[in-house]
Amino acid sequence: MLRIIKLLSLLAVLGLVALAGYAYFGMTQPQQQDVTRPVTLDVD
Repeated sequence: MLRIIKLLSLLAVLGLVALAGYAYFGMTQPQQQDVTRPVTLDVD
């Protein structure tokens, strides 16, 4: 039983490290581009 708990805790730690690595090194930057749209103002 202790062996299973050690394995699960090891997998949990590795999962957290992988998640932190993905968040830090992953492609998390959005692509940026200029957007110009005409706006019609209805002023009375």
